[in-house]
Amino acid sequence: MRMRPPEFWKADVSGRDSALALRALLTPLSWAYALASAHRIRTTISRHAPVPVICIGNLTVGGAGKTPISRAIRAKLGPAAHMLSRGYGGRVAGPLRVTTDMSASEVGDEPLLHARDGAAWIARDRLAGALAAAQSGAHAIILDDGFQNPTLAKDLSIVAVDPGYGIGNGQVFPAGPLRERLADGLARADAIVLLHPQGAEQVEQEWLEGFAKPILHARLEPAGIVPEGKLVAFAGLARPEKFFDTLTAMGAKLADAVPFPDHHPFSEDDLKHLEALAKDHDARLITTEKDAARLSPEWRARVAILPVAARFSDDAALENLLAPIRSRMNTMHG
Repeated sequence: MRMRPPEFWKADVSGRDSALALRALLTPLSWAYALASAHRIRTTISRHAPVPVICIGNLTVGGAGKTPISRAIRAKLGPAAHMLSRGYGGRVAGPLRVTTDMSASEVGDEPLLHARDGAAWIARDRLAGALAAAQSGAHAIILDDGFQNPTLAKDLSIVAVDPGYGIGNGQVFPAGPLRERLADGLARADAIVLLHPQGAEQVEQEWLEGFAKPILHARLEPAGIVPEGKLVAFAGLARPEKFFDTLTAMGAKLADAVPFPDHHPFSEDDLKHLEALAKDHDARLITTEKDAARLSPEWRARVAILPVAARFSDDAALENLLAPIRSRMNTMHG
């Protein structure tokens, strides 16, 4: 289970004495982590899959919208593009083709969402997963996460960014949320996608000044409707408040909102507590599509689900970015 990101990772807490002190204590560990990450990426020999690989990654620990962006890009490339994930939260190492009747405890929650769209794979060894997908007929592979994994060569690396969070305090883990030094990550990125929440204004990203490659904008939009009546919302995401804000922006009557850590495995006690809370408010439970993937079929039937989708503001810019991949797919497979 992942913990909630600490408050001092945010950009706007730099003036707090306790945050500054803790960050200072952790800074030597951050230097060591950054050096180790850079060394691993620099010295690992990357191997190419027989088909083009598109990586949707991020610079920070926690969610930045990789999965909805991955799903939107797969929709552009069609069913011959297979999804590949690590399968975080699942016990199976893979390579394994995911089917919708599997459980999140086996394969993780995000791969189950991908399997609803088409062919999806999990593999802790990303290269082995890519080879399995290609052998099974994939004409392209979309890697959901894995930007810092150097074993599998990428033909296109797209970095997802939550503009409201950006790069937090700009420090490398554990003093901040960055997975590697910012300059190193930006040097390998072929494009940035800023995924704006529903109803949010665009936030200036000063740290992207000087980035000369494409910067695309997309919006995370609801792909369903909010049920009438009072609701108790719950979510186990890196930043669950984004889900709660989306519901509010849609006019939902939120009686309560309960956050959980990212990828939280909901226990029977958790769900009974939520059900009792909803009953106290004379309300219905509602959660995200990703969280619903971690519920049993019985509980899923008792909870409203709000799916979301990434909508790109400039379709032509996305098509231009994907054009070399599409060209290779056509050349290789006709």
